[in-house]
Amino acid sequence: MTEITDYKSLLAVGEQQSEPQRFLFVFLQVSLPDDHKDEDKERFHSGKGGMLQAIMCVDKDLDELTNFEDLVTESKQMEQQWDIVLIACLSGINGMHPTPEQAEEPLKIIFQTVQNGGDLSKYLAFDKEGGLLHFS
Repeated sequence: MTEITDYKSLLAVGEQQSEPQRFLFVFLQVSLPDDHKDEDKERFHSGKGGMLQAIMCVDKDLDELTNFEDLVTESKQMEQQWDIVLIACLSGINGMHPTPEQAEEPLKIIFQTVQNGGDLSKYLAFDKEGGLLHFS
């Protein structure tokens, strides 16, 4: 199996799966909390720390996806500023593609996990330039 090192390899792994895949995208914004301290502000401006807020989500079949640049371009149409995108996959069953309706609940779960400050390490994450991020 291919190792996921970037968005292109993520799509390649999706194509290698035995069942059709639906990709779930949750876009996040990084900001400073209202009650931040001076050291929090310094860390934030150095590219570390901050608070994650889920601002929008979308699901797409693998065959609807092309490259990361197209994803960024499409997201700009929503006129929402984002910093990180979380990505998960939903597998089909018996060769049937997962439907948008089947993606609703998993997207809500990801959204709530972000809003509640939950563990994001089980999701793939990319910055706006397409760099793979790791949550610990």
